[in-house]
Amino acid sequence: MAMLEIRDLEVYYGVIQAIKGISFDVNEGEVIALIGANGAGKTTILHTITGLLSAKTGSITFEGQDITKIPGYKIVSMGMAHVPEGRRVFSELTVLQNLKMGAYTRKDKSEIENTLKSVYKRFPRLEERQNQVSGTLSGGEQQMLAMGRALMSHPKIILMDEPSMGLSPIFVNEIFDIIREVSESGTTVLLVEQNAKKALSIADRAYVLETGNIVLEGKASNLLNDDSIKKAYLGEV
Repeated sequence: MAMLEIRDLEVYYGVIQAIKGISFDVNEGEVIALIGANGAGKTTILHTITGLLSAKTGSITFEGQDITKIPGYKIVSMGMAHVPEGRRVFSELTVLQNLKMGAYTRKDKSEIENTLKSVYKRFPRLEERQNQVSGTLSGGEQQMLAMGRALMSHPKIILMDEPSMGLSPIFVNEIFDIIREVSESGTTVLLVEQNAKKALSIADRAYVLETGNIVLEGKASNLLNDDSIKKAYLGEV
């Protein structure tokens, strides 16, 4: 049984159908990439999985439990974290306050400090700036904060939406190194990313979306060498 199972999912914005009956799986320990052009439906899928949007039909199952109609805050407490597009840090709060917000659903209060230490170990820059107001951080530092905040919930799976958006090449490399580390530490990752080459380079498997449909799927290494993928998403002819 897969950790996360999406079956026949349909999502609408009013009368506009954004997701058209897709199905896919995410197995424990995998990095799964969703790639595709803007408007393909990638963010909509993540928002529906995490309860921010409602599915019209289909089902979402997490560790054997149907979560299709479960509110987002309950989904977080079940072990799912979401790093949203655009970071969405609490700009008027400090770095430390943002991180503590990530642990608000946890009941193991004595272990939160240990998680904080592990986040600081992974993101030394956050520890250096823990008392700094988050809105004054650079884009790359805010992305690290958004990822650290998600990790504070001690998730079994983390959903990341466009983590490299708007970042300098140096920060992009750093962020993808961290995603790889997160995966290697045992957290499953579902990654939405415009930088298809980077996403496929760290993913185990990938799904290619076009206008709400999955049009291609397979091992990430195979897709990285697929001529149609190279032409459409990797800037190669």
